[in-house]
Amino acid sequence: MQHTESQWPMYVSLKKIEKQVGRWTSVQWEVDQILPATHAAPEGATLVLLELHKDERGSYRINIDMDNAMLYIVCDENLEGDWIPAALSADQNVAAGCLEGDTPVLNIPMPQAIACWIEAFITRHGEVEIRAHRRQKHVNRRKNEGPSTNHLAGNS
Repeated sequence: MQHTESQWPMYVSLKKIEKQVGRWTSVQWEVDQILPATHAAPEGATLVLLELHKDERGSYRINIDMDNAMLYIVCDENLEGDWIPAALSADQNVAAGCLEGDTPVLNIPMPQAIACWIEAFITRHGEVEIRAHRRQKHVNRRKNEGPSTNHLAGNS
């Protein structure tokens, strides 16, 4: 199965790691393998689609411009508590939304081939303006200063 300009099928396998923490056993999941679907499927691997969306280009740009670009593996959890790869994303907002909804997410360093593919996708469909959501001014409540108290300045 070949990848296209916006979809890249991957085989993803996970491994369960049991660690002793004091008297307790802790279970953690890690990525065992991630391979393009052009390879033979590793034993126990799940076919997962990495799909790019035009409306997520700003998030992709932020991710691939970082020194530690990440790929996020969204997982389902079965009744036995095992994690099964369900989706791949290069958008940290997708990963954050899943984590907020108690959906397991693993992250791995993004392979260079995927970063180049995402760069080509962004180039082909155009850059988007990236805006940070920040407060306009710092509010100093002790001195009663800031945007919410500016109306008080004229009444002194």
